[in-house]
Amino acid sequence: MAGGITDTGELYSPYVGLVYMFNLIVGTGALTMPKAFAAAGWLVSLILIMFLAFMSYMTTTFVIEAMASANAHLRWKRMEKHKEDDEEEDSSSGVSDSDILLPDGYERTETRPILSIQRREAPNIFEISERAEMGQMASLFFNKVGVNLFYFCIIIYLYGDLAIYAAAVPVSLMQVTCSSNVNHSCSVEDSTKYNDTDKCWGRIRRIDAYRIYLAAFTLLLGPFTFFNVQKTKYLQIMTSLMRWIAFVIMIILALLRISKGHGKGHPPLAQLSGIGNLFGVCIYSFMCQHSLPSLITPISKKKHVNKLVLLDYVLILGFYSLLSFTAIYCFQNGTLMDMYTLNFTNCDIVNNVVIRYFLGLFPVFTISTNFPIIAVTLRNNWKTLFHREGETYPWIVDRLVFPVITLIPPILVAFCTHDLEKLVGITGAYAGNGIQYIIPACLAYCSRKDSRLVFGSGTLNKHLSPFRHTFWIGFVLLWGLFCFLFVTANIVLNETKL
Repeated sequence: MAGGITDTGELYSPYVGLVYMFNLIVGTGALTMPKAFAAAGWLVSLILIMFLAFMSYMTTTFVIEAMASANAHLRWKRMEKHKEDDEEEDSSSGVSDSDILLPDGYERTETRPILSIQRREAPNIFEISERAEMGQMASLFFNKVGVNLFYFCIIIYLYGDLAIYAAAVPVSLMQVTCSSNVNHSCSVEDSTKYNDTDKCWGRIRRIDAYRIYLAAFTLLLGPFTFFNVQKTKYLQIMTSLMRWIAFVIMIILALLRISKGHGKGHPPLAQLSGIGNLFGVCIYSFMCQHSLPSLITPISKKKHVNKLVLLDYVLILGFYSLLSFTAIYCFQNGTLMDMYTLNFTNCDIVNNVVIRYFLGLFPVFTISTNFPIIAVTLRNNWKTLFHREGETYPWIVDRLVFPVITLIPPILVAFCTHDLEKLVGITGAYAGNGIQYIIPACLAYCSRKDSRLVFGSGTLNKHLSPFRHTFWIGFVLLWGLFCFLFVTANIVLNETKL
């Protein structure tokens, strides 16, 4: 995430890129969305999710535009370096500037727009052919304070991600194993009626079982934070396949239950108390901006990339709506669980034991494969934040301190709470707000300013966002501020009521 310009790797078609982006966005956040929908009311939820999908699409086009500007900026720097090397060779051979016949308009100055020889390459200079990660773009277009704020935001977001993952796996294991121990027949009560203080095994309470699973999760996956995780391609393919099988099964089961007249859900139109958390969940569920460089750069033909991204967002919006609406009309109000898959561990809902355990344990398999990758990414961002050019870290700092400060905080958060809806809501509303709205808007504004300074106002970025007017940047920044204030006020009000 914090890397610089790197090789793009194997190229793929625009439609393959569309599938990859779809898989990236539709993740853990989707499993917490049904409960947030039910809490906020179906009409408010539908309007809000449509608007937030539009906002996320807009900032996605901002990031793509900034990627093109970063490619152009770095090409220009390389061309300037070649020019300086040529001048040094000329001076060493006794040839002066006055001896060289220059084209009209060619001047040797860095304060003027790009040179006329370079202008002949201008139509392709904004081509996205090399990967510029968000950290690299922040370094190119932001000042030192802006760069540090960027890393602070991305680190907080990754901490939230890890806390969500660290809580989701033990919660799923607790729900599946404790429910099966308490209820052996299919005449079970709804799993949402269990409390943390209820017994699980003998004298072991459910909350104790959760913490035992959390400790096991930490011991098994925590050590990966101290090493590099590579060659995860086949793991990602496997988890993507499992994800789609799980989502399709849940939608079909809910639809069948509703069609048979067994649906118990009667969601309200609107409920103000649930809107604040829905903000965070929806923002988190549309998050992809931080991974766009890795997704967009390898696409072979990028001429219509903004249209393909728009199609992706329309499909994702439709999928989220289908998943959430089938959930809120299938299950009784107040019974939807933080992790939607856990509603299907009840054999009153699903008779097939294989499907029941597959859905109940689905987050365990998929999230467990992502946890080491996110942990290593966070560790590397910590290293980049404190790195000074020409310096290296002592062994104990590099191999012990950074992994420890990466692993311990999210595990402590997961130990204190397993309220996944709240964890997702807070992560999305604060750090996710910065990554999805504030940073892309600032990147678009600063990259446009940089391009005008370097290339002149007449040079057009071929990947310029459809929302090119400065008004849209200001609108996104104001919206981000509003989300921050609204969610904060909602949390304060809810805590005051308690």
